[in-house]
Amino acid sequence: MKKVILTGSLLLALIPAARAQQVLTLDDCRQMAIQQSKELDQARLSVEMASYDRKTALANYFPKVSATGAYIYNNRDISLVSDEQSARLQNMGTTLENNIWDALNSHWNASVNNQTIKMLGQEILANARANGNWDIATPVNAIGAEIDASLHPDLHNIWVGAITVEQPLFVGGKIIYSNQMAALAQDLAQSKYDMQEAEILVNVDQAYWQIISIANKKKLAESYADLLHHMEKDVETAIATGVSTQADALQVKVKANEADMMLTKATNGLTLAKMLLCQRIGLPLDSEILLADETSEVIPQPLRPDAKSLDDIYATRPETRSLELAEKIFDKKAKVVRADMLPTVALMGAFTVSNPNLYNGFQNTWQGGNLSAGVLVKVPICHGGEGIWKYKKAKAEARQYSAQLESAKELINLQVTQQRKLFGEAQQKLEMAESNLESAEENLRMATVGYEAGVMPTNTVLGAHTAWLSAHSEYIDAGIELQMAAANLNKAEGNK
Repeated sequence: MKKVILTGSLLLALIPAARAQQVLTLDDCRQMAIQQSKELDQARLSVEMASYDRKTALANYFPKVSATGAYIYNNRDISLVSDEQSARLQNMGTTLENNIWDALNSHWNASVNNQTIKMLGQEILANARANGNWDIATPVNAIGAEIDASLHPDLHNIWVGAITVEQPLFVGGKIIYSNQMAALAQDLAQSKYDMQEAEILVNVDQAYWQIISIANKKKLAESYADLLHHMEKDVETAIATGVSTQADALQVKVKANEADMMLTKATNGLTLAKMLLCQRIGLPLDSEILLADETSEVIPQPLRPDAKSLDDIYATRPETRSLELAEKIFDKKAKVVRADMLPTVALMGAFTVSNPNLYNGFQNTWQGGNLSAGVLVKVPICHGGEGIWKYKKAKAEARQYSAQLESAKELINLQVTQQRKLFGEAQQKLEMAESNLESAEENLRMATVGYEAGVMPTNTVLGAHTAWLSAHSEYIDAGIELQMAAANLNKAEGNK
């Protein structure tokens, strides 16, 4: 039997009635399903977020630079001396002057015996002091006041600014392992995306080939109904000539009614199947679509994918890749936990300015600042064994995923073996169905010729019709089964 696969453009050229319909190939349906899938959109976002986490981890290699500013208002100033000491500073000139004059008077009185000269000298000293010729108090009081003011800095409004730099030098490998974990997490997100994509593709394949199956059975039902309605006319003619009886006519009529009912079910089933496919590929449910393989003479046979080794299958199956990545992630997590128990060394530097200036007598100026640098070393000593238990837990989780990986490989081996056998059985079944169909068609042809020649009873012809219908239906089912076996085998072997 010659197999013909019609392309979408050829279908449009051959079927004018289908010009308004959208012709879709299997690849078209797959791509549309991938683009409109909400689950895949979420998986894409997970991959995107994982890429951001990876960039975040990479940023830990670089220095952290930060700027800090602060403003503080105080309702009182601070004083570096007591009130009594402050008063002494402000009046130090007066005190000094009084002490000097008192000393001069005492010395004059003690050194001069003549009363008249003594009184004259005291009068001269008093006049000199009263006229301010020897004013010591004023300039010395000014100096004391200035010193006192410096001991009462204006701290009502304090402004502080600082730029700090921190560069980790050694953190026990935590940054390296964190970056490796982030890279593995991104691969894990991509693996989960591939897993969901494979499931969607299988569902689309199933919906696509279900339509092809129903469409072919609809054509089969149409042919079967046409044959029986044509036979009804032949029986009526035979009854008129006395060759057939009314019982023969009733038998044919019952079969014709069954064929009409079969055609109705196929038509309704085709509509529902197309609605299901439209839902899966993101089209409105009432869209007029025509599948590229829908009008083919026969269901096309899929190409057998190249045989792959189990190691290659394990490497391409998203399930095993996810478990392998999860095992590696928890192994890195254990190393990150271990890094928390090791010493950390970081280089730190800062430049600080303030107003009032702390480095220049609390003057209200921004001029001058302080540049500082140092090394920070942190050594964990005891945390109640917390880090040890976290490390052991992470290692246990890694072993758990390792066990799950081995179990998954065994199941995949079994699944691949099963799907390969099912694919081979489907191929044999299709060959047998094709051979049975050829025999049934030849049997129907001979029965029809014999019936028209009047040498074959009605029951025999109806039986030939039923056998032809059954053989054709089995052939369609075998072709669809082979397509689905190929899709399941591709999924089992990690192919797309």
